Amino acid sequence: MPSLARKLLICAAVDGLVIQPLATKGQRTPAPVKIKYGDATVSSLPRDQSPDTSKPNSSFEAFGVVGLFTVSRLSYLITITGRQQVAQVRGFPVYVVTDVALTPCTGRSEAEVAVANTAEKLRSVSAEKIVDDSDSESEIDTPLASRGDGADDPGALSDRDNSGDGDATKRGHDRRSSIAEDVIKRRGSYGRFAQRWFSSKGWVQDQKRNPGLSTIESDQESDSAGNAKKGDTDKELSDTVKQENVGPPPAPSAGETLMPKLLRFAHIWLGTSRSFYFSYDLDITRSVAAQSASVATATSPLHQTADPTFFWNQNVLKPFHGAGDSSLLLPLIQGFVGQRTFVVDRHPPQADSQEDSMEMNDMSPTVESEVQFPPPERASVDLRASEKKFVITIMSRRSTRRAGLRYLRRGIDENGFTANYVETEQLLSSPTWDSASKIFSFVQVRGSIPLFFTQSPYSLKPTPVLQHSPDANFRAFKKHFELMGKAYGSIQLVNLVEKHGVEAIVGNEYEKAAKKLSEQKTEGTPPIAFEWFDFHSACRGMKFENVSLLLDTLGQEIEKMSSTVERNGQIDRKQNGVLRTNCMDCLDRTNVCQSSFGKFMLDLQLKEEGFDMTAQVDQENSWFNTLWADNGDAISKQYASTAAMKGDYTRTRKRDYRGMVNDLGLSLTRFYNGMVNDYFSQAAIDFFLGNVSSLVFDEFEATMMSKDPGVSMTKMREQAIETSQKIAIEDDKEDFIGGWTLLSPHTSDTVKTLPFEEAVLLLTDTALYLCRFDWKLDKVSSFERVDLAHIVNIKVGTYITSTISPAEADESKNVGIVVTYEPGKFDIKRTNTRSLSSTTGQSDQESDENGVVKGPAVAPAAVSGILNQGILNAITGKPQAQPPRKIALKALQSKTAVTDAKDVKRMTENEYINVIATEIERLVFRNQPLAESSESRQSIIEKGDIISLAEAKKKTGILEQWGHSIKKLVWA
Repeated sequence: MPSLARKLLICAAVDGLVIQPLATKGQRTPAPVKIKYGDATVSSLPRDQSPDTSKPNSSFEAFGVVGLFTVSRLSYLITITGRQQVAQVRGFPVYVVTDVALTPCTGRSEAEVAVANTAEKLRSVSAEKIVDDSDSESEIDTPLASRGDGADDPGALSDRDNSGDGDATKRGHDRRSSIAEDVIKRRGSYGRFAQRWFSSKGWVQDQKRNPGLSTIESDQESDSAGNAKKGDTDKELSDTVKQENVGPPPAPSAGETLMPKLLRFAHIWLGTSRSFYFSYDLDITRSVAAQSASVATATSPLHQTADPTFFWNQNVLKPFHGAGDSSLLLPLIQGFVGQRTFVVDRHPPQADSQEDSMEMNDMSPTVESEVQFPPPERASVDLRASEKKFVITIMSRRSTRRAGLRYLRRGIDENGFTANYVETEQLLSSPTWDSASKIFSFVQVRGSIPLFFTQSPYSLKPTPVLQHSPDANFRAFKKHFELMGKAYGSIQLVNLVEKHGVEAIVGNEYEKAAKKLSEQKTEGTPPIAFEWFDFHSACRGMKFENVSLLLDTLGQEIEKMSSTVERNGQIDRKQNGVLRTNCMDCLDRTNVCQSSFGKFMLDLQLKEEGFDMTAQVDQENSWFNTLWADNGDAISKQYASTAAMKGDYTRTRKRDYRGMVNDLGLSLTRFYNGMVNDYFSQAAIDFFLGNVSSLVFDEFEATMMSKDPGVSMTKMREQAIETSQKIAIEDDKEDFIGGWTLLSPHTSDTVKTLPFEEAVLLLTDTALYLCRFDWKLDKVSSFERVDLAHIVNIKVGTYITSTISPAEADESKNVGIVVTYEPGKFDIKRTNTRSLSSTTGQSDQESDENGVVKGPAVAPAAVSGILNQGILNAITGKPQAQPPRKIALKALQSKTAVTDAKDVKRMTENEYINVIATEIERLVFRNQPLAESSESRQSIIEKGDIISLAEAKKKTGILEQWGHSIKKLVWA
């Protein structure tokens, strides 16, 4: 696969923003590219047509394009301005993104200011680093050391320093430099653009030309802003927002008012969180086994071969598709990439000898040594003949399907995708990755329990709540394992949740579903084995070493599963199954067990190479434990906004009170983030992934919540209408006309009683039914039946229930219908708690825990079914004439963030309400005989405000306004 352009020149031109790839030597000059995206013009021009960049701060250089996004009228280009090499795979570097620039594209003036600010920022930070480097030449950050410190928390939007990482003290401070250092400090020895960027062999060849230069110095020529000192992080982020959110158009929409927060989130999430990784030459979205199965050719662009499941910026790169310059399309994965080297001895010395024991080398560079990937060949000369050096690489890929944050993305969606699904590949190879040597690949996966369930973020240990019917759960469960079977083959399930307590609620259902799926043995479903290991019970008293009991049970299965082996570019052996491990969050317990499985497989692989790990003198394996602990911290920060719990055991294989205290602090941080920060972060993640449109920010501003786009509300509503029809319409003689879902006040016979809940309206040829639906359990909780002959009025008009957000105060979108009727003997209300019971349609009455209406006169009749209005009147002595009652209904928003993202064409709110009102009126006239004296009927549809905007403003209390303002201040 040809190398992509290593650098891009970003500058503002007359017609918009210009992206100019700096072509490699001998590479064809990219064709002109112009991209129209809303009001923004993004173009890529040949070098001979480049705009004038001679002016100070007229341009800056980036390492790649992340993508382009638009909110309302504002478009922003995301480019990589900081990176750090963290691994070398097959001779090619793999980088972590350490900083990004967000450049407005809507207008030339805004783009020029943003470009200038970014260029000045990069140059100033680079100048500071030149001074720092001259004062502390010995403090060099290792590009291979997996990092546990300095990662920003995308949920909390703040830095977190993991001072407990033992390797952190070795690293010193981060090294940064830029193109300015390349020109000034090195006196132009390589010209403005270092020659190694243009080498097809990457930076290894450059190291041979220029021995003694630090890799970090030469490899991070624009890696500046992302690695700034932690004390300046908040100031830099604030400056970024001020610099890049320049001159918004007048009268911004609701979504635009959140743009500063969105920019700040994007800067932290995509840049300084160190969560995203890329390679110019390798498809890191696929494992070794998956790459061999891919039909794409070796010359295909990376964005065409990348697995969309792990391709995180696929949506924001869409504006560049078909633009004629594939070098711009750089796939990113989210997760973790870390690498270490170690040495093993085929004939280790005796236990009493301290010479030549097992050596650990984390590839940390020193001042005297060259820093290069792979390490110098001379390093192997010093080894004993019986010793051999290996490289272990951990590469975790988080799935883009059902992606998000802890309590807001749980369980499964209807397409079979689960939350926090991560594929972790453990690679074992020689340091040089020569084709004659074996490359071992062992893949594990983790993912949320594949059932519909939720947990409230307002508790330190919330009780799981199962959702939807057993059939719906099993359908999604089956889809999930069909997808896994196609990808991995047989599956060994490892369930780590508690067998007793709140976690057992979903654990038991998980076991039942797995057993049912195994018994069915349908075509396309892989063999599934289920192992339930109660981690908390087995490891009670901080005895985490008891995880070995699980290995005793699964050891033979793991050995039988084996691992993928590649040699000479061919697959000699393929892993024939996969371990799928889960706890509730799939973080802490899961990482401890996965690291144990990985160590078990590593021992098997080294044994195959002739090395017995049990005979090595050094049994601490700190290089392995640290690597897996860093992997656990990275995934935990991306899902729960904190480092992983139990990380002290993963690193040291020891557990004490200090680890417990640290875990308590992490629990409280997760608790706060789950209540406050995660809602906006989840909305932003869904937006960048293309699951929702920018309308999600309007919706967030109104409710301070985010919806789950993984569950199709269209299908759910269709199923709710079908279920309600079966339950409510008992008379086979009634012809079903239609069904709709609308919002209705919580209390019957009122126009405004908060909260409003989504209900189902059914219409037959003789009656109208309002069904209260339990959307979590897919059941009808109650329904009212109104005889059409009793309807006397239908009012259609503006229906505003709140004015605290612009979307809720929009008169064109907030419309509704109020049906007024005079109760008669065939009007009923039935409530379903544990069983269906009946009451009259006159008023809401209390019922006991069995759902039977309270009261001596009503209870006997309730058992028998429909309660006749006339009988009740005779018993109670009430007159038959009753005051009119109302059924108030409000239209759902026709255009939502989810429907807009899927380009679903729907009727407007007014059209929707008018269709319902007209259909009801038509059938009412059919059921009401025309008076003999009347030649024509007068319409019963009345046009007028149900609740006008002015009236809603008067009824919106000061406390309600203050409450929303305070919540918005905290949440947004």
